[in-house]
Amino acid sequence: MKEVKRDQLLAELRLGLGASAVLSGSDLPERNRTDWSFLPYADPMAVVRPGSTEEVAKALRLCHGAGVSVTPQGGLTGLCGGARPLDGGIALSLERMHGIEAIDPVGMTMTVRAGTPLEVIQKAADDAGLLFSLDLGARGSCAIGGNLSTNAGGNRVIRYGMAKDLVLGLEAVTVDGTVISMMNRMIKNNAGYDLKQLFLGSEGTLGVITRAVLRLHPKPGCVQAALCVVTGYDQVLALLAGARRNLGPLLSAFEVMWADYWTLYADHVPGARPPVSLDAGSHVVLIEMQGLDEAIDGGRFSTWLETLFDDGTVVDGVVSRSLADLQAFWTTRDAAAEFANPDVAGPHVSFDVGLPVALMDEFASRSSTALSQTLGCRSVHYGHVGDGNLHVVAWVKGMTPQPLSAISDIVYGIVKELDGTVSAEHGIGTLKKPYLGYSRSPVEIDLMRRLKSCMDPRGLLNPGKVFD
Repeated sequence: MKEVKRDQLLAELRLGLGASAVLSGSDLPERNRTDWSFLPYADPMAVVRPGSTEEVAKALRLCHGAGVSVTPQGGLTGLCGGARPLDGGIALSLERMHGIEAIDPVGMTMTVRAGTPLEVIQKAADDAGLLFSLDLGARGSCAIGGNLSTNAGGNRVIRYGMAKDLVLGLEAVTVDGTVISMMNRMIKNNAGYDLKQLFLGSEGTLGVITRAVLRLHPKPGCVQAALCVVTGYDQVLALLAGARRNLGPLLSAFEVMWADYWTLYADHVPGARPPVSLDAGSHVVLIEMQGLDEAIDGGRFSTWLETLFDDGTVVDGVVSRSLADLQAFWTTRDAAAEFANPDVAGPHVSFDVGLPVALMDEFASRSSTALSQTLGCRSVHYGHVGDGNLHVVAWVKGMTPQPLSAISDIVYGIVKELDGTVSAEHGIGTLKKPYLGYSRSPVEIDLMRRLKSCMDPRGLLNPGKVFD
């Protein structure tokens, strides 16, 4: 872009949004140049930080007129490069658009701005005696707009569903600055097309989410969890079947950590205090129950767990007795955030794949063996087995950058053979583009391209993401 046109666009943006909302040159924040994907820093023209939907629309309108690409950014916690801006483009950060506008305890909804951190929303719901069920390890940093644009999953999908299942209404701005308000607050509304679904999971390629009406649930009267050690994946499946049969809708999370994950956590994460030992087992399973009554539902949970020890399904385990125990159990599962520490794994490649539940252990075994034998690559496995979502962290010790393509070819090749998906909850972004065809047919991808072309014919909104 010619220097004169660049300077003119920046001047117009500053005039329309205020000088403090447009950061460029030496004022450009380093954090906005990439996300958590370990991709190299980009060199955007500027970071634009609108404070309202109207300012988002104004910024998009100006950039569209100048033919400049725009990359929406939330909390920048994505692992696929979806929020990494283009060199010479605009990074549109929604960090100033935070706050909760309204809570309706009768309709059980919350209206929020897109830049609001997930943890803030969770706390506001809790203070109102309600629950916003979306939960993931980056809760303190990620923003709800990013969660919705990637259709985040997280820890409690087995009970409450994905992010798209928790949205009743939405407001979004298209590439030319048109504001589309779909701020529905009703569970049942079949008046024509459900247009909000265009923006949920489209990774900011069709529009910028600015506000949302979220669906809340009753706050649990009691929450209990258990860490269970089992001797094989057959026992994991037996435990899952038993949890579904005996706990029914009380079951809120079913997380599994393979031995490779648990060993890395227990032996290398600073301050780790593993509540159980893997000496006699192969997998650690975290089961969470959310009930209404401590005596009734808590008693049901404890009684069921006792039968698991009696029949040998579980060889070791511990049950939560306090909030501190609950937090300690989840700390073991959230420890993956510490793996970037050079003393643990260091720079690595993260994968988020979906597989038929019965085949997840086969995948873990095959991928681990292939990575080790082919590349000398270490890997660990963990995930939301109750909903078929497995995470893989892989790295070659001491090598920077990591051999991304070689590792990805192995992992995604096995996913394809097992009829899985290359993305269960993190999106496609930049890193998974070459493998989208492993999980989607040519007809599906063609329809995606046509939707993109219809809504963004010049290809200016988050270009280069999902597909070229």
